[in-house]
Amino acid sequence: MPAAVKRDFAEELKALKVQAKDVVAMVAAQRMRLERLLLDDREWDAAVWRERYVDHLLVSVLARNLIWQVDNGASLTAVVAFDGELRDIDGELVEVAATDRIRLWHPATVPTEEVGAWRRRVEDLGVVQPFKQAHREVYLLTAAEERTDLYSNRFAGHIIRQHQFAALARGRGWRYRLQGAFDAPDEQAHIQLPQYGLRASLWVDRPWGADDDWNDTGIFNHVLTDQVRFTTDRDAVHLRDVPVRVLSEVLRDVDLFVGVASIGSDPAGQDNGGARRDAWGDYWSSYSFGELGAAAEVRKDLLSRLLPRLAIADVTRIEDRFLVVEGRLRRYRIHLGSGNILMAPNDQYLCIVPGRGEKGADGVMLPFEGDQLLSVILSKAMLLASDDKITDTTITSQIVRP
Repeated sequence: MPAAVKRDFAEELKALKVQAKDVVAMVAAQRMRLERLLLDDREWDAAVWRERYVDHLLVSVLARNLIWQVDNGASLTAVVAFDGELRDIDGELVEVAATDRIRLWHPATVPTEEVGAWRRRVEDLGVVQPFKQAHREVYLLTAAEERTDLYSNRFAGHIIRQHQFAALARGRGWRYRLQGAFDAPDEQAHIQLPQYGLRASLWVDRPWGADDDWNDTGIFNHVLTDQVRFTTDRDAVHLRDVPVRVLSEVLRDVDLFVGVASIGSDPAGQDNGGARRDAWGDYWSSYSFGELGAAAEVRKDLLSRLLPRLAIADVTRIEDRFLVVEGRLRRYRIHLGSGNILMAPNDQYLCIVPGRGEKGADGVMLPFEGDQLLSVILSKAMLLASDDKITDTTITSQIVRP
């Protein structure tokens, strides 16, 4: 800051700094509020929507990068307002009447072909959406869930770090009370959905082989995920009766809790110490290198189009559930679900732990915010593409054995 500004405009500068801090906080709050509209399914008439969203001085920074759905009573048209004007998937101007209703577009409510088209459109526009929308994971009812009927086991059986899970759940609007050795089993994390008259619950329990897994205050370090259920005030709800976007958004939250808090996503999670290493080792391996979930499938789809544009295009490719990197010393396979790495020729595990506060791949523009693991995977790929230039001995000692 120039010394003259500090001297001659001290009060104005102080007020500007306060205002800038407030704006940063408000943008974060508005980003979360906009994302929750994907669950709420609210709509507005065109004039109110313009005032509150695409023409609002602050919110428009976020809203103009999102996809909206115009309902004229006879048809639905998806649009973006990137430049303040409403344009459809082909870039054609869309006229909106005063009586039209507008809501946030959700990929779970439209055909797969439309989702793919909008992903490519967002990428071609160079738009960075404030959260995953076009590239959002979709969770539709499966055959297994049709059989279980009243509950979903899709995310059951995962060992997750309890304190991290609790923080994530609260940040997404869920309620959860930390449990410990003094609690009865089958505690639940839940979120109230009053607009639908529903409550969604994720059951959790003490993981196996963890009779002494608590901190100094008796709180469990880890818990085990179980069923997801929907209920009204009195009764259990059949999964087939849960609105499509509600089922998708709730299961997406649970997938997020597992994806971030699972011990399988921890590069150093293989070493849990004591008996837990034996009890949890199989889980860590199966999660770290197992079948891809919905979030990883989205990463795979995006990377198939993103990799050819990157400097590492000639030495990287997608194979099944891995991003393969041909380094100068070794070949590496980075799992698209966990970010963990196996090295050729014998699938030796390579542990690379991102530094505290590390943001991931610099210089790579992603079409959305919020997938830190994708940035970490790209950062690891760029590092390993030039593995002969790595100087960190904690990495080189694993790559080049004496």
